Amino acid sequence: MFNLEKFIADSVTFRPTSMFEPDIKANAETLTREIKGKKVCVIGGAGSIGSSFIKAVLRFEPKSVVVVDLNENGLAELVRDVRSTNGLYVPDEFRCYTLNFADPIFERIFREEKGFDIVANFSAHKHVRSEKDRYSVQALIENNDIKAKKLMDLLTVYPPKHFFCVSTDKAANPVNIMGASKRIMEDLVMAYNKYFKVTTARFANVAFSNGSLPDGWIHRLQKKQPLAAPSDVKRYFVSPEESGQICMLACILGNGGEVFFPKLGEDQMLTFSSICDQFVKAEGFEKKECGSDAEAKKYASEMSYEGTTYPVVYFKSDTTGEKAYEEFYIPGERINMNRFMALGVVEETTRRPMPEVNAFFDKLEALFAKEDFTKAQVVEAIKEFIPNFEHEEKGKNLDQKM
Repeated sequence: MFNLEKFIADSVTFRPTSMFEPDIKANAETLTREIKGKKVCVIGGAGSIGSSFIKAVLRFEPKSVVVVDLNENGLAELVRDVRSTNGLYVPDEFRCYTLNFADPIFERIFREEKGFDIVANFSAHKHVRSEKDRYSVQALIENNDIKAKKLMDLLTVYPPKHFFCVSTDKAANPVNIMGASKRIMEDLVMAYNKYFKVTTARFANVAFSNGSLPDGWIHRLQKKQPLAAPSDVKRYFVSPEESGQICMLACILGNGGEVFFPKLGEDQMLTFSSICDQFVKAEGFEKKECGSDAEAKKYASEMSYEGTTYPVVYFKSDTTGEKAYEEFYIPGERINMNRFMALGVVEETTRRPMPEVNAFFDKLEALFAKEDFTKAQVVEAIKEFIPNFEHEEKGKNLDQKM
């Protein structure tokens, strides 16, 4: 039987245990003091990172956990998962709501609860493929930025002691609109640091996270479809467990205005095609590398599950927004690599004051209000706010790839 957790440890992260476990043990007293008996709200908690954050926090016995997500099936699986995990503490008050955090219903819950001690926001358009056209770009920015601003305004009514919002390594020197939206989000949430403590984290790809390319391989295999992967795109990877732990450590242990990232060296970056090679092998096959999508699909349709080879297609990246490598910080940011064993911290970076953030959001909303706005106009507006935004339109997006 294929064991995904073991495969990630053996072939992706090359770590038998979490790289953050020593930091968790070293700070267990603080984590217990700040989480035990406290009220926690997790937005976007049904996703890969949000659900892993919840499981990391549950170890320290919060009083209550309220989870909000639009993914009803994901919430059902989250409840089954935490209640089926041996030894995992689940408080009596563990409530999941299928709704948008920008809905009036969420505001009502928040006001009737009189806020929460810990609020973590994982709601995000996370895929580079989320910038196909002007409609997808508007939806991405609405969710990652404009709705996030409404949330921050609401939180000032009953300020949390700890607020965390997930970012991405793609926010450092962004080349795609998703990464730029996360850099905007960082500037946005940090402007609220004067009202309550705000931290965030930039981190690597979460191995086999929901909707990711590697996660898709599992579905392709079940459907006897070929596997596809870029051969020239390198990424850092963390396990799902590690992704939640990064966020918990940043949320609870960080000082206001700080950005956390994992200490990973360039030699730990992998190509997707190299992981796919190992995945095929772990499933008991030898790869049959095909020269085209059509060839791979034909081979897959004619093969039997009893066969020893499986078709794959590897290709050079040629879509808008793909970055050949990832980075966690940029020149000019003050970095501390010594506070934690496995985490680096951006302790100081250039941030925009609230009036500049508000003016930019007014500009975006005015642009979206125009019936004939274009994706190019959105890109230009972002470039004015983020001068180092190096977007290259290639006229092709990931929805046009197998």
